[in-house]
Amino acid sequence: MKNLFLLALTVVLLISCKQKTSEETPNYKEETLNVTTSIYPETITKVFDAHGGIDSWNKMNTLEFLITKPAGEEKHTTDLKTRKSLIDMQKHTIGFNGEKVWLNNKFEDEYKGNPKFYYNLMFYFYAMPFVLADDGINYEEAEPLTFEGVTYPGVKISYEAGVGESPDDEYILYYNAETYQMEWLAYTVTFRSKKKSEKFSFIKYGVWEDLNGLKLPKTISWYKVEDNKPTELRKTLTFNKTKAEEVKLDTSVFEAPEGSKIIE
Repeated sequence: MKNLFLLALTVVLLISCKQKTSEETPNYKEETLNVTTSIYPETITKVFDAHGGIDSWNKMNTLEFLITKPAGEEKHTTDLKTRKSLIDMQKHTIGFNGEKVWLNNKFEDEYKGNPKFYYNLMFYFYAMPFVLADDGINYEEAEPLTFEGVTYPGVKISYEAGVGESPDDEYILYYNAETYQMEWLAYTVTFRSKKKSEKFSFIKYGVWEDLNGLKLPKTISWYKVEDNKPTELRKTLTFNKTKAEEVKLDTSVFEAPEGSKIIE
């Protein structure tokens, strides 16, 4: 009888430990930077759902788009799981192999920007709102934005210490109060100063396209800002030849070719 009692007690303890582990440990998906939707606030989950859902986003492995700038066309390619990236320009190529940012000048012309600042900049703007599901993010309600008589509720995003190149950056996602579709993005830039900033820039997300089950931007528009509020249109950028695919690219795509400069 004593042995039966000890056996029963052991089974109960094992079941209890198993249940406790499953409740306290987040269910991280294999080989992904994003976690399950259950840990996101209800509001941000509804925003993700309005754009196709975080589960659909997590199925994708490769993102591509083409943008045109005064210096010419740029093709941006990103591995969504590792965030390795490649930007192919007419005179330069910038890449990130998962550890180092590199620059390859195709001709004698020197790249005038900062490769470490730029290598994932446009990806972040294009992959909204889904990049706001990454690890190390804190969410809180923000003051609504009112523009031309329309009020947009907001969610403020900040990062835990040590997350990314600029953990002091802050974002505010403003969404449609009825559809939960993303409408505006306010953001700060702290890459150079390494200090928190209260100066926000504003991007209007007004035109979307359906891409493999996801709703991603076709155009984004920067606005002039006064008193930390958008005022009038400044410039618009269009994304072309966009792809969101489950196909995973070979890692060699993101490695620096011979003669490249590693950016320290």
